[in-house]
Amino acid sequence: MAADILLLTVLLLCLYTDIKFKKIYNAVTFPAIFAAVILNLYLYGLKGGAESIKGLLAGMALLFIPFVMGGMGAGDVKLLGVIGAFMGPEFVWNAFLAMAITGGVISLAIMLRSNNFAHRLKAVFYTLLSLFFRTPKMQILETIDSSTALTFPYGIAITAGAVIAYLLR
Repeated sequence: MAADILLLTVLLLCLYTDIKFKKIYNAVTFPAIFAAVILNLYLYGLKGGAESIKGLLAGMALLFIPFVMGGMGAGDVKLLGVIGAFMGPEFVWNAFLAMAITGGVISLAIMLRSNNFAHRLKAVFYTLLSLFFRTPKMQILETIDSSTALTFPYGIAITAGAVIAYLLR
């Protein structure tokens, strides 16, 4: 119960800072990781500590490729690691799936509200097509003005995914 409250506090704090400042701070995630491992060690012994570390690594691994490709920040990666450190690898996988669905729904809603939805949908189509077939090189995404880039703080989807996974467990 204490771990649940502590995790919820960390999630709400990171959600606030991500929305307000577009940043998830190390000053929050690093102590949370440390607290999660120590708490799991105290409550469940070496097996709990090992599960905590496995959850941390699993959570961070799930977002490593999107981070390397520039799709999200390091704070997002560490926040999913925090969730794994508190709740373990199975929970972080379920949170990741819920987070991905939530993020997709939010992204779709933002795209629908944009003025160039058809252009963006075409870009997504050609990107998916290029995964399976060799397609001619096209400058679709570059024609979208970067000043009107449609983004949102991904801490929203991460927090929602964790809450959904918690409620469904």
